[in-house]
Amino acid sequence: MDAVVPQDPIVPPTGLRRRLGLPLLVLYGTGVTVGAGIYVLIGAVAGHAGVHSSWAFALAATVMAFTAASYAELATRYPVSAGEAAYVRAAFESRLLSTAVGSLRLATGVIAAAAVTLGGAGYIRQLIDLPVPFVAVVIVGALGVVAAWGILESVMLAGLLTLIETGGLLWIIVSAVHSGVSFGPALLVPPPLDVGVLSGITFAGLLAFFAFVGFEDLANVVEEAKSPQRNIPWAMALTLLITSLLYVLIAAIAVSAVPPAVLAASPAPLSLVFNAVAHISPATFNMIAIVSTMNTVLAQMTMTARVVYGMAEQGDLPRIAGRVDRRTETPLIATGLVMLAVAALALSFPLERLAEGTSLVTLTIFAVVNLCLLRIRARNVASPTGHVRVPLWIPAIGLVTCMLMIISAFVAP
Repeated sequence: MDAVVPQDPIVPPTGLRRRLGLPLLVLYGTGVTVGAGIYVLIGAVAGHAGVHSSWAFALAATVMAFTAASYAELATRYPVSAGEAAYVRAAFESRLLSTAVGSLRLATGVIAAAAVTLGGAGYIRQLIDLPVPFVAVVIVGALGVVAAWGILESVMLAGLLTLIETGGLLWIIVSAVHSGVSFGPALLVPPPLDVGVLSGITFAGLLAFFAFVGFEDLANVVEEAKSPQRNIPWAMALTLLITSLLYVLIAAIAVSAVPPAVLAASPAPLSLVFNAVAHISPATFNMIAIVSTMNTVLAQMTMTARVVYGMAEQGDLPRIAGRVDRRTETPLIATGLVMLAVAALALSFPLERLAEGTSLVTLTIFAVVNLCLLRIRARNVASPTGHVRVPLWIPAIGLVTCMLMIISAFVAP
């Protein structure tokens, strides 16, 4: 069967250097994914799913798994920044649709970074009583400077912070086992076939979805990855596996150590869990939570600047936005624009609204990504590079599950 070559083949530009190997990619992906979601939203998830919270996280991870596989094929077919915009252009040959989806992806990164900035400001204010707007601006400014410094420096710092934030979660797990917390039932006993319970788990899964947002950021640093056709799929798979195991275990321990209603009412729910299983002052864990939120903001800002760069390279934004500085080898103008947008949103909207908006917009983008792969495969579009190939039923199920999650947000009580 003859392959149909797109009229506008997507060839990776050469403005960015390939400096990221598999270990740094996994640390980057894990850091931005673990981020603030599990630290902040475990209480909201417990409020809806109760003792079945681990199943809500498992549901979100399952939805992610199908879409992650679709990303793996598309990111290796088209290893460029602003990947989602490139996938749409390859699938539908529409500059307007490509620009719309790229802009949506850009908005998601900015909204997520703003949400996590507020989460970090909240933890910092538990230690130092400063106005939230001031703390938010300082966070965005300081991390924006790091993001502008260089991709290797940004990812190495993110990798260090990832070890700290992951260590905090492992500390909870080890402490729970050592103190004899019985979390087996919450982990292994399936929920009853009750409409109310299942509805609560489904809606909690939508909230839990925010805790997984981030693995797809790997697709937008693909131009700076060494051997992207090999390393990007492995990085995505390992990131999703590591975060899924951590989240499911932490959720089971949380609802077993602290009543779900108490978790739901707390602004720092994991600090309660840490105190319950480790019997150490929550101030210690608050420091880890601050590190976690800072890591996510840094990773989101780094990724979003690459989306701006990629869209400028593809002609969807003015070329000046994609200009790469010769000294830092990073898109400085793009990074500055992202800093301003994140700060503006963080000063204008509450965390809960930003988190919910991030989940819904990200699910919409994921649905489009799965649809793009189905379209590309149906048209037998040739790829300019060697790539991973997944079974066709994977993007089909990915599209359906994303749509069902979106619908659940509007029909849940």
